[in-house]
Amino acid sequence: MMTLNELGNLVAERFTQTYGRPPRWIAAAPGRVNVIGEHTDYNDGFVFPMAIDRYTVIAAAPAGEAPARVQLRSTVGNGPASIDLAQPLKPAPKGTWYNYPLGVLAGFAARGVKVPGFDALIHSTVPLGGGLSSSAALEVSTATLLETITGHKLDPVEKALLCQKAEHEYAGMPCGIMDQFISVMGRPDHLLLLDCRSRQTELVPMTDGAVELLITNTNVKHELTGGEYAKRRAQCEAAAKSLGVASLRDATAAQLEAAAGKTDPVAFRRARHVIGEIERTLQAAKAVRASNWAKVGELMYASDASLRDDYEVSCPELDAVVEIAQRIGPAGGVYGCRMTGGGFGGCTVALVRAESVQVIADRIAADYEKRTGIKPSLFVSRPAAGATVLRA
Repeated sequence: MMTLNELGNLVAERFTQTYGRPPRWIAAAPGRVNVIGEHTDYNDGFVFPMAIDRYTVIAAAPAGEAPARVQLRSTVGNGPASIDLAQPLKPAPKGTWYNYPLGVLAGFAARGVKVPGFDALIHSTVPLGGGLSSSAALEVSTATLLETITGHKLDPVEKALLCQKAEHEYAGMPCGIMDQFISVMGRPDHLLLLDCRSRQTELVPMTDGAVELLITNTNVKHELTGGEYAKRRAQCEAAAKSLGVASLRDATAAQLEAAAGKTDPVAFRRARHVIGEIERTLQAAKAVRASNWAKVGELMYASDASLRDDYEVSCPELDAVVEIAQRIGPAGGVYGCRMTGGGFGGCTVALVRAESVQVIADRIAADYEKRTGIKPSLFVSRPAAGATVLRA
C-alpha cells in the first residue's frame, strides 16, 4: 500500500496530466473507523474513533484566466464542477457531489476569508458508502487546502465544526461531530477519546505493534438509515425526558432500571444501549491505555450485541462477520469485533493480532461469501495521521 507521501506524488502527477501544469498545493485528510461508542454522539456521550490510512487528497494550483473561479475535478467519475466565487455561494441540488467542498468554501467566506480562484483535482482512497466517513475526509481536506492557499489557519475545533456545518447545510446530512473531529485531529498510533458534550479530546496512545484493526466492508447498505436514524434520536430524547435528564449522558443504569415500568419498552432498550455504550467506551479507553487487548475485545463484542438487540441497527450481513470473528476467537488471533457506523450495513471493525491478520482476513472473506453470496472488502489499518499538508 502507498504511503501518504507516495499518494500525494501520484495525485500531483494526475493533476499535471489533467491541467497541463504542476500543482502548487496538496492537502490530505483521512477517513475514520469508530472503535467503540456508537449512537452515543447525539446523546452527549463519548466516542472512540481513529483515523485510518485511507485518504482524500486534493492537489491545486492558482486559477489561470479566471481568478474568481474554482474548478473541481475528481478521479472517481464525478463530472467537473465550476464555482463562481464572485457570486453568493449556495447549495447545489441535494446529492450533488461537490456540495461538500462548496459548503467548506462558504464557511471560509462567512469568516471573511478571501479565497482566490484555483483549479483542483480530488482523489480518494477512502471507500465510498462504507461508513468510513469519506464525506468528512473530503470536507477536512478541502478546509486544509483552503488554510494553505489563504494562510488563514483555523483552530482545530473551529475547523471541525466548520466542516460539520458544511455537511449539515450543504449536503443536508445532520451528522454528529465525531467524523470531522477525528479527520482533523487524528495522530499516528493514537485513538481519540472525544467527549461529544464538552468537545474535549484526549489522544490515547496505541503504540503496541502486535495488534491492528481489521476493517471488513460487508458491501451491503440497507436503505433504512434516514428514517431509522431520526426515529432512534426521538426514542432517546423520549427516554431522557421520562428519566428527567437533559440527555442520556446524565442517566445511570440504576436510574433506568428503577424507571422500567414507567418507560416505553422500546425507548427503554434504546436508553439501555446508550447508557451502557457510554460506560463501555470509557472502559475501552482505559483498557487501550493498559494494552489490555482481551478487555477491549470483550467490550467490542458487548457493544455489538447491544447494537443488535437493544438498538436494533444491525443486519444479517454484519452479524455474519461478527459470528465468524467470534468463532476464530483469541486462539486464532481475534480479540473482538463489532459493527461500526450507523448500522444496517457498512463495516465491522476487529481487533486482531498483527502476525495473524492475513489468515484471519482470508477466513472471514471465505466464510462470509459462503454464507451471504457477497464478496466483502477487507483492509487493515493502524491509527493514522489526521489532516496533513503535503505541499504548501
